[in-house]
Amino acid sequence: MAARTGDEMSGPALMLAGLALTGSAAAGAALLAGITVAAAVGGPLLGALLDRAARPGRPLAAALALYAAGLALVLLGLGRLPFAVSVLLAVVTGLLGPALSGGWTAQLPHVVPAGRLPRANALDAMTFGAASLAGPALAGGTAAALGAPTAVLVAVALIGAAVPAAWLLPARPGAAHGPRAASPSVGITAGMRAVVGSRRLARAALVSVVCCVGQGMLTACLPLLGARVLGGAGRGTALLSCAAAGALAANVLLARFPRAVTPDTILWTTALIQASAPALAALSLTASGGPALLVTAAIVTGLAEGPALTALFAVRHQEAPGHLRGQVFTTGASLKITAFALGAALAAVLPPRSLALTLTLAAATSAAAALAYIALQDRAHKAPSDSAR
Repeated sequence: MAARTGDEMSGPALMLAGLALTGSAAAGAALLAGITVAAAVGGPLLGALLDRAARPGRPLAAALALYAAGLALVLLGLGRLPFAVSVLLAVVTGLLGPALSGGWTAQLPHVVPAGRLPRANALDAMTFGAASLAGPALAGGTAAALGAPTAVLVAVALIGAAVPAAWLLPARPGAAHGPRAASPSVGITAGMRAVVGSRRLARAALVSVVCCVGQGMLTACLPLLGARVLGGAGRGTALLSCAAAGALAANVLLARFPRAVTPDTILWTTALIQASAPALAALSLTASGGPALLVTAAIVTGLAEGPALTALFAVRHQEAPGHLRGQVFTTGASLKITAFALGAALAAVLPPRSLALTLTLAAATSAAAALAYIALQDRAHKAPSDSAR
């Protein structure tokens, strides 16, 4: 929980630090993009290391420690080094980002009995919601009270506090007899094949990755939305806490009824709901809009993202081969993080006057993800009958 809270805090804190120390909202968005864009490279390698390790907690702990150290270096470089160097440091640090998400969740079947996995999966997704609630609020509150650089340092401390817990994770069952002899390159290739080779994993990955592009665009717009609608850039990042509250509430309900709706149905319906949130945010910029509409958009985002994450985890747990579980999770996480970065980068290069256009593109992206998922699902359902003829 500490690591995830620090992770959720680090992005908004870096955005605010970039804005505070450079005076440019684009610089803050660039740092956010930098810390997330390299995840697609780091995720598969981290997954291979976790799957090959007899005690996966050890490489997980090392990744957490290095990620925290990288955040501290990015902060130290701001204002002292050329800004491009700070972005490069953020990119290198971001290679380890999937450890804070997929790396933890992949260990769940090793510590929870199989019969309790659906409920444990929903509860695990709730920790993301709780962290998403606490992280941005801590970032905004700390930045307002003590300055944006201090907010980054608090994120570093939270991530570092999780290192001992990761180190003490139990050994992987059957590790001594598992496929640890495979080379890392073979492991990375096998993990990618597992994601692409399963129709359910591939569909789930597609919808989650495309939605993350829209989420990245929306998140990068929050400081400007806060400044224009709420009266302060820091108040914009606090909207992430509103979204997290919605996600947490939705996942509490799912934890109570974990088998009420199939994960596949949740994935495409929540993508459509996510599409409505940036549209509402764009309307808040108009004369008939305002703070209430913007807060509603943030809550709607959370109501969709929370169940979507639970459903995504459920599909991965059901479909991932046991000996590649770590890599399936970290590869999926890395693709999502990188897609988020691409969305944030797109928002950063568009001029501030195009805020409404960026939000409209974010809405269209999530809607396209839902439509693509439905199309692929229908094709999968028709395939058996077509071959039977």
